[in-house]
Amino acid sequence: MRREVQWMEWGQGRGPRVLLLPGLGARGSGFQALAHQLLPWARPILVEYPEGEAAACGAGALARQVLRAVGDVDAVVASSFGGMVAAHLAAAGAARGVAFLGAFTRTEHLGVRGLVIGMMGPIARWARPGAVAAGLAAWTPVSFSRVPEVVPTTALERSSTWHRALAIRGEAPPPELRRLPVSCVCIQGTRDVLVPPSTVERLAASLPPGTPRHLLRGAGHVPYFTHPEACAGLLRPWLAALDAPAVPEMESSAA
Repeated sequence: MRREVQWMEWGQGRGPRVLLLPGLGARGSGFQALAHQLLPWARPILVEYPEGEAAACGAGALARQVLRAVGDVDAVVASSFGGMVAAHLAAAGAARGVAFLGAFTRTEHLGVRGLVIGMMGPIARWARPGAVAAGLAAWTPVSFSRVPEVVPTTALERSSTWHRALAIRGEAPPPELRRLPVSCVCIQGTRDVLVPPSTVERLAASLPPGTPRHLLRGAGHVPYFTHPEACAGLLRPWLAALDAPAVPEMESSAA
């Protein structure tokens, strides 16, 4: 059982360190396909959250655990609940950019769904999500061997989701990023039934003005899992701009 954050950095070349954060009950290993797509331009970092009773902490506490384990990064690509963790990291100055993939930074961005997010714990624990739930989340059939990358399937994973979901309401939400020097981008699936497209407008209002918003047609709640090439295509120019060296200001010369 993991009592601490576990992580693995891929690639040893140049390029930004990019932290890949899963959602409430998903495995970080579900980001492998996207990580492979990003490898030529970045150094992806896959993360697995603590399990069992060690998972009983909100996004802010989890962000501090991630920061202690991984250190500062250049960018974060966050799915679902991972967006709350990413917002805490960005507000702490630990990341210069955040990409939100079907994500949110505050539960109110979810509208009515945000009022019952704590129910995700009991659903995971007692409804025992499987292939049907994974297919609904992905909006496409998921092979039985890959279902655990999308939904919590083991008793320990269901218990971890229970603890994590109940802890969300027990902490203050992260600060809004609107006035912070952080580069953001939003990527949303048009078939996301858990974090619907309407969430994007509420999320964007809390982000820096001009934050790009992209809709992936036919994608569900885990586009990094089902549409890694399309996600990478949208992330590459954003990462390139983030990694570009700052242009020094021209010194004014005396006439």
